[in-house]
Amino acid sequence: MTFALGHRAISAGYRLAAFDSIGSTNAEALSRVRAGERGPLWLVTSEQTAGRGRRLRPWIAPRGNLACTVVETVDTSPATAATLGFAAGLALETALRRVSQVRGSGSIKFSLKWPNDVLAGQQKLAGILLEAEAVPGDGLAVVVGIGTNVVAAPEGAPTPATSLQALGIDVSAEGLFAALTDCWVEFHEIWSQGRGFGEIRRLWLERAVGLGQPVAVNTGGETIAGIFDTIDDTGSMIVRTSAGDRVKISAGDVYFGSAASAGAA
Repeated sequence: MTFALGHRAISAGYRLAAFDSIGSTNAEALSRVRAGERGPLWLVTSEQTAGRGRRLRPWIAPRGNLACTVVETVDTSPATAATLGFAAGLALETALRRVSQVRGSGSIKFSLKWPNDVLAGQQKLAGILLEAEAVPGDGLAVVVGIGTNVVAAPEGAPTPATSLQALGIDVSAEGLFAALTDCWVEFHEIWSQGRGFGEIRRLWLERAVGLGQPVAVNTGGETIAGIFDTIDDTGSMIVRTSAGDRVKISAGDVYFGSAASAGAA
């Protein structure tokens, strides 16, 4: 089976660059942006050997997993462009639900963990990484990398991880990718250069893990503990502390439940 775009993605004008193996789809996308690529373009592989996640953590995709990146050019501020990551989370969660239902595994609950993870139950299934470069004409080329554990999950990760195979969901990287590209069109259109983030925010909160529950966020310089209240209109997490303060957090490592106590320690 080979990688192919979904019908809706093809109709929307997306192009495809597929690789048998590559170091990093995000790195390749950024290289192409610097050479003049403006998208919309998907890059995809089932074997990534030098990928990376947030804070330069390695994200290796052994053969059979899905690593892909979409290139879009946006006419927004960098802060607004960053909210595209929430649309990406919704697109992947929707694609996972659809392929699971087709294969009779619709009882598995997928959820979104702030800022950029997709979970199955309490285990990490996928991660999202946005990067951007200014391009001539005052626009931004945004590359949205999405890595999903299809056949294997890393061991010893900060968050326990799982794979679709381990969950009993019989879908290939190619099958998930086709569904994802169509779901991406759906949510990218809702996002609409950031004008539709209010609706994206509403949909994201419906699927958010840990909402209203104890949370600890390690921002690198400090740990903020409290209750996960909401995300605001910039996509920042709002934590309500025991003192009653509502603290805005733009980035950090998030711990819920019993892990929140460990994360706050």
